[in-house]
Amino acid sequence: MPHLLLVDDDPEALEWLSEFAKAEGFTVSQADSLRAARIHMSRLQPDVLLTDLQLPDGKGIELVKDLEGRESTEVVLITGHASVESAVEALRLGASDYLVKPVDMERLKSILRRVPRTGELRAEIGELRDELRKLGRFGHILGSSPPMQKLYDQLGRVAPTSATVLLTGESGTGKELAAQTIHDLSRRKKAAFLPLNCGAVSPQLIESELFGHEKGSFTGADRQHKGYFERAHGGTLFLDEITEMPQELQVKLLRVLESGTFTRVGTTTPISADVRVLAATNRSPEGAVADGKLREDLYHRLNVFPISMPPLRERGTDIELLAEHFLAMLNKQEGASKKFAPATIAALYAHSWPGNVRELKNYVQRAFILADDVIDANLAPAAVTAPESGPLFSVRVGTTLEEVSRRLIEATLAECGSKRKAADMLGISLKTLYNRLAAYKSGTREERDAA
Repeated sequence: MPHLLLVDDDPEALEWLSEFAKAEGFTVSQADSLRAARIHMSRLQPDVLLTDLQLPDGKGIELVKDLEGRESTEVVLITGHASVESAVEALRLGASDYLVKPVDMERLKSILRRVPRTGELRAEIGELRDELRKLGRFGHILGSSPPMQKLYDQLGRVAPTSATVLLTGESGTGKELAAQTIHDLSRRKKAAFLPLNCGAVSPQLIESELFGHEKGSFTGADRQHKGYFERAHGGTLFLDEITEMPQELQVKLLRVLESGTFTRVGTTTPISADVRVLAATNRSPEGAVADGKLREDLYHRLNVFPISMPPLRERGTDIELLAEHFLAMLNKQEGASKKFAPATIAALYAHSWPGNVRELKNYVQRAFILADDVIDANLAPAAVTAPESGPLFSVRVGTTLEEVSRRLIEATLAECGSKRKAADMLGISLKTLYNRLAAYKSGTREERDAA
C-alpha cells in the first residue's frame, strides 16, 4: 500500500484527513511540526507528503529538500491563506499540487487516486528518453537536434506533475503537440485532452465555451451547455493564444486556477474542476503584460513552468528529418515512392522557414503534388527558393556590429511602423526591442558614434 505522511498542527484536520486517506488505500503517518515530520521521513520515505503551509516551526514546503528521492514523492500543499504568490512559490519549489482550506474533497480524492501510478509514469518517460536517442522522436514530436533534446528533457520533467505550463514560441513550432505530449505522459492521460484557441472564439461566447451555461441564461441558450472545464474534468485543458482572452475573463480563469471551482453562466452554484491547465502564446508574454493584453497575476500563475519552443531555423538537421518524414507519410498514403533531389534538400536548409514546421509540411505537400518521381529544386515553390523581398540598406565594410545592429533595428522599425511586427521580423522579443531602443535613446550621439 502507498504511504502518506500528513503534516498539520490542527488535531481535527489530522484526524479526518487521516481517515480519508486510509479510505483511499493509504497507510498514514501523522506529524504536527517540521521536526516531527523529518523524524518520520528519516524512517520511511512517503509516497505522498500532504502538508499544511504554515507550521509552528516553519513552512511545510521546507520539507521538500529533506526528501531523499524527490521524484518518487508527490508533495501536496494545503493552506488557509491562499494567494497567487504562495501558489506559484509552492509549485516552483517542488509541490505537485496546491489545495485551499476548506479542502475540496473531490479534488483531493482525484489527487490521491493518481498517486500510485507516478513511479510507473516516470519509468515510462525514462524509456521514452532512451528511445528518442535512437529514433529522434518524443511523444508526438519529431526531432533530434540539441534544442529538441533540451525540450524533451523539460517535457519529461514537468509531465508527471500537476504544474501549469506556459508554452511560448513562433506560430507553427508545435506548441499544441507539446501540450498533447505533456498530457499523454501525465497521470491524466486516460482522461480528456481538450484544446481551445482563445483567439478563434468570439469574445461574447468564450465564457460560455469555457464554463458552460444554463438554459435561458441568454438569448439563444435553449439548453444547458457543458463548457471545456466541465468536459475536461480529470484531464487537461490547453488554452492556445491565451493573450487573446478578454481581460474580464482572465480574472475568472485566475479564480478557477486558485480555487478549483467555477460557475456556469446563468447560475451561482460552484462546480469542482479537477483540470490541469496548459497555456500557449506566439507573442512575448512579458510584452503582452506591458501592452495590457495579459494580466500580470494570471501570467505568473500560468508561468510556473515556462517552455520555449525552438524555431525550425535553429534546429539544424531536423529540417531534413521532418521533410523526409512528411514525404514518407505522403508516399504511404498515395502508394508512391517519390524522393528529394540533393539540390532540393540544400534549398530547404537555405530557407529561414518563418512559418516553421507548419510551413515545411505545407511545402512538402505542394512539392509532392508537383513532382513526378523526384522532387527537384526547380519544383520548389517561390516561398522556398526565391530570395526574401523587402527594402535593403547598406553598411560600409568595417562598421561595428553594434552600429549595424542599431541601423538594422531602426530601419526595420521604420519599414514596419509597429514595434511588435518589427520584433517578430527581427526574431527578437518585444522586451528586447524596447531595451535596445531605450539604450539608443539614452546614449548621446557621440557615444553611439564612438561605439
